[in-house]
Amino acid sequence: MTPSPSALAASDPSSALPAGDWHVDEVLARLRALAAPEVLREARIQPLAACLGRVLAQPVVSPLDVPPHDNSAMDGYAFDGAALQTPAAAGGWQWRIVGTALAGQPCTTPLAAGQALRIMTGAVMPPGADTVVPQELCTREGDTLRLQASVGLRAGANRRRRGEDLSAGQCALPAGTRLGPAALGLLASLGLTAVPVLRPLRVALFSTGDELLEPGEPWREGAIYDSNRFTLAGLLARLGCETTDLGRLADRPEALESALRRAALEADVILTSGGVSQGDADHLRTVLQRLGEIDFWRVAMRPGRPLAVGRLPKGASAQRGRALLFGLPGNPVAAMVSFLVFVRPTLLQLMGCRAQDCAPPPLVRARTLQPIRKRPGRTEYPRGWLQARPGTLPEVQVSADQGSGLLSGMQAANALVVLPHDQGQVQAGAEVDVLLIDALV
Repeated sequence: MTPSPSALAASDPSSALPAGDWHVDEVLARLRALAAPEVLREARIQPLAACLGRVLAQPVVSPLDVPPHDNSAMDGYAFDGAALQTPAAAGGWQWRIVGTALAGQPCTTPLAAGQALRIMTGAVMPPGADTVVPQELCTREGDTLRLQASVGLRAGANRRRRGEDLSAGQCALPAGTRLGPAALGLLASLGLTAVPVLRPLRVALFSTGDELLEPGEPWREGAIYDSNRFTLAGLLARLGCETTDLGRLADRPEALESALRRAALEADVILTSGGVSQGDADHLRTVLQRLGEIDFWRVAMRPGRPLAVGRLPKGASAQRGRALLFGLPGNPVAAMVSFLVFVRPTLLQLMGCRAQDCAPPPLVRARTLQPIRKRPGRTEYPRGWLQARPGTLPEVQVSADQGSGLLSGMQAANALVVLPHDQGQVQAGAEVDVLLIDALV
């Protein structure tokens, strides 16, 4: 028997579940609790080139100092900064240039007082030097370097210290870090060629509905082409998931049950779209309730009110674990927004990411160019176009038609305006919070 929202609340005292539509924050809290026992633990060593988007299974400790030596931050001249503590002569300070240090070709001869060295960016600081003057701030006459007091150079300027980025034995990246380009560069700077990462999350994906056609099939009256699978597959690919596309399924209970049993065996997560409303042909509810622990939620949001969430056993043995299931609305925009708001952070948690990496991106404060109709009692995500304005807040133009089936409007948007649960009508020129779509996909 599938637990009701009240039963789920009783089993999880931290979840305060409403009798009617669920608040977005309550759904997110419940999803965090559902995902917690299912987080991936399987790890393997992978070369850096194969680790983009993967999640570190163990902390990485720096085996060396980065940088490994004091070096110059720019092209210029190195000398002992103690000279700057003495009053400059009428013509400024001067040094005799005794050589050149190139990156990768260090000069090991100590500098004496009054001597300077021509030095390139990244070159090791020679013994006896702790300061670099940029070449454009000084003058050179033959082997003589001159620097005017008006430049205001301080001792120790333009020197990168050994270990100022990382010191040997320091944690370079904690477990749970999702490896982006900067993280891969950091690992390479430690001389590492491979690191332990968690395996990719396996997601089974299908759409339901007799009205759906596969792109390329002849059109027929009353039918529509299935777009949701392609949208959702793209979002899953951006997260680095391994996706099994089970195609589109007709509204037949036996087809749904067969697909769900296969998906539960093969995947960590099952993602469906369509069939989660109250229609006579929406058999997903009945099949899911027979196979596992499933609850159907009405979320106080727009677009995307219906949502099915639960767990299906991976087989007869409880030891095999459970697959987490999301049944998204069939309307294309509602499916995409529901994925971005609910599925994306849950998948990141299941992938083993740190809590900070599972959180949504920071909101941007912007000024709306027109009124936005809104009633209190639900969270709304109207799509629009955000444009920067120098010297003031960015401006957001909300799309004229917010229909949840109009995918063209989603494609043309670069932002979702976030109108909180208790928010009412929004006047033109009012400040609103905005989520950048590119930060989510």
